[in-house]
Amino acid sequence: MAEKIGFIGLGIMGKPMAKNLINAGYDVTVYDIFPEPIEEMVGAGATAGNSSADVASKTDIVITMVQDGPQARQAILGEGGVIDGASEGDLVVDMSSIAPGVSQELGSGLAGKNINFLDAPVSGGEPFAISGDLAIMVGGGAADFERAKPLFDVVGKSAVLCGAHGAGNVTKLANQIVVGANIHGLAEALVLATAAGVNPQTVFEAIQGGLAGSNVMNAKAPMMVSRNFEPGFRIELHYKDINNAMETARALNVPLQVTANLQQVLTSLVVGGDGRNDHAGILRYVEQLAGVEVKEL
Repeated sequence: MAEKIGFIGLGIMGKPMAKNLINAGYDVTVYDIFPEPIEEMVGAGATAGNSSADVASKTDIVITMVQDGPQARQAILGEGGVIDGASEGDLVVDMSSIAPGVSQELGSGLAGKNINFLDAPVSGGEPFAISGDLAIMVGGGAADFERAKPLFDVVGKSAVLCGAHGAGNVTKLANQIVVGANIHGLAEALVLATAAGVNPQTVFEAIQGGLAGSNVMNAKAPMMVSRNFEPGFRIELHYKDINNAMETARALNVPLQVTANLQQVLTSLVVGGDGRNDHAGILRYVEQLAGVEVKEL
């Protein structure tokens, strides 16, 4: 018999991930601090839970997908959290993007009750959450990874065990550094092209097949040229990830020059009111500095 699945956190990422599990035939019990997404998921075939503990008491594997470390800590170890409802031998999979040290704390806290844990943050944003093509970076034990692998195969196109607890989120921070730096560099390239009178769409088409080409460019250049900043992954969430990267770097005494600059760019955008735009909106920061607006020529 297939294991029963709990899903806590039904936001922009969690809701489509939970739907994919339901559509794959899993028995899914859901909970969120807001009632509306619970009602929507019940309409899609889920069972409603009334707390994180309640979800854990009714399921074998609990997935959490919340905004940051404080929310993950509350949902899993807090009063009424997963730890209050889970049984010995259950598995908790936190797919939130949080600081690696918090993941290690969650794993240790659950281990005290013989509850297993994986940190398994994802990359791909809302479009890949909907299509089930997320990249999943996992920290924890090999046996727990194999137990969760059928679920990862539903919500993602790849899942890699990166090391012990916290390794998944270290890998996610590395991912976010590379993605953010690529978006910032792409924004500067398209601003330069526009200022020089060269069509930025043409520049994109010319360079995407060469060494500069990337999944980031393919996803974000069309958004920049069309000025579509509807969020697939919000600037404020990328800002959170980069802050976690810098916090981790400070703890390890590792200088991260590009990441530190990216942190300042994202800070400016969040303070300026652009935090809820897609991170393709890093373009707006570069445009403001240059006094140039990217558009087809």
